[in-house]
Amino acid sequence: MLCLDFFCCGALMLCCTRLCGALPASHGRRLIPGHDPAVTETSSASKVSHHGPQTAACFVDDIFEVLRDAVAPDGELTNDSLSQFGVCTASDSSSGSVLLELAKEASRNQRHGLEALHPTGVLLAEEEQKGTLMLTFDLPPSHLLKRSPALLLAFESPPTGGIVDVTFTSQSLHPHAQTVCISGETRYMLLTGKATEANVYQKWSISVETKSPDMSRSLKDILIGGRSGTDISVVPLLLFSGERGTDTSSPLASSQTSFLCELKRFLSDVLPQDHRELSPLLLDSLQSLPPLMLDLSSSDALLAGLINSSSITIFSFSSWSSVFQVHRGELSFPPALLEELKQRLEETAGKITQVIRDEQAGQRATERLERLKDLCVSVDGTGSRTGASQYRAFILLKALQTVARAYEVQRGLRATRAGSDNPVRANICGLRSLTVSLEKRIGLPNSVNINNCHGSCAFPMSNGNNHAVLLNFHIEGENVDERAPCCVPVAYDALDVVDLNEHGTFLSTKKDVVARECGCR
Repeated sequence: MLCLDFFCCGALMLCCTRLCGALPASHGRRLIPGHDPAVTETSSASKVSHHGPQTAACFVDDIFEVLRDAVAPDGELTNDSLSQFGVCTASDSSSGSVLLELAKEASRNQRHGLEALHPTGVLLAEEEQKGTLMLTFDLPPSHLLKRSPALLLAFESPPTGGIVDVTFTSQSLHPHAQTVCISGETRYMLLTGKATEANVYQKWSISVETKSPDMSRSLKDILIGGRSGTDISVVPLLLFSGERGTDTSSPLASSQTSFLCELKRFLSDVLPQDHRELSPLLLDSLQSLPPLMLDLSSSDALLAGLINSSSITIFSFSSWSSVFQVHRGELSFPPALLEELKQRLEETAGKITQVIRDEQAGQRATERLERLKDLCVSVDGTGSRTGASQYRAFILLKALQTVARAYEVQRGLRATRAGSDNPVRANICGLRSLTVSLEKRIGLPNSVNINNCHGSCAFPMSNGNNHAVLLNFHIEGENVDERAPCCVPVAYDALDVVDLNEHGTFLSTKKDVVARECGCR
């Protein structure tokens, strides 16, 4: 038997002490990775973990994305989505209907979609003699609790083994008893709860059991069989559908977060990917100009230069460790430059839409681009662009410019390869593709084509300077002790890194990174 305890409590630590006293032979487990819990020990055999969630910034938005994909073109749930959310049968009127409602809500306008609430603390204790687990989730005061929530338990890693039927029973659920079927395809467990009192700290109490001792052991392996054998492998989240309330302070409902998360997915979908195993490049080791913060104080000259820059841009989400740390970016463009930003964004978006069709990137990429454009529109109702929407429009423009540049390079390389059938042309000093892998923490794109120069610098040279011509003439006179002219880069483009973290948005320019032109030197 597995018990998840949620009950009303005003003092968090008082609740911990009381629960520990009731479980003198329990052993603690962490629920959410990436955060060291505070450990309280009431005896040598008793440990508990109590801490708040520490999830990636796009965790909630990624779940909304999964929900959007759960509905088939005919408006019904797909069989894959039923398995993915642990719904036992399509005829399950409880969880099946709620899942369908959530999925349709996630597909609607961003301003009237789902809202989410994280528990503020998690307590887990285990009594090994009885094989019982006790979980306590602390829920913060929120107007959302007046609505009926769906409790989603997301697996950190896919479960293994056969199908396990798990029955959840609680007065806090509606209906009181609900069954989840966990299989290798299951990524989430979905339960339907009742509306409760808002503006007070709350905890729910839910008992969980399986049909046999063998299945109970399987359930325990699924829930705490993490990499270390001590981590709980599910992350809890409460989802609420319906019109958004007036409390927009929660970053979970932030248009900024939705925009940046959608941008990550879009870039992942449309940027050309190099799947070779390459040694990662550490960008911190490259010489860089001093980083500039992009905010309301950014000069008009800086913003104009960035709009017109042709440099490849890397978007770094390296410090995006928590959903509670996404900053609110804002920019202020003068009217003329704002109009130029708008026109360039429309033109570049149209070009990328055509690229998506030509490269067969799929309907999903087109839909993502439309959502990104919608999120760049002002929400103040006056028709003017707010500082936040100007920021999003600028970031989207730089992202689309990077995508356009990547495909221009790719088309140029295709033309170069097509011309390589001519052995004379193929041997002339010229630009060739060279892709380097970026360290995983950097972001997107995860590799960059910096180019390199290859080919012969033999006479006659079409791309050599006077020094190279005279040097080559000298060597051909049998003066073999001198270095021959080499095919090398003679012009470069910079690489811009936009770092988005909890402190703001920073631009770091790495000079002379991408070879643009070759010559014999």
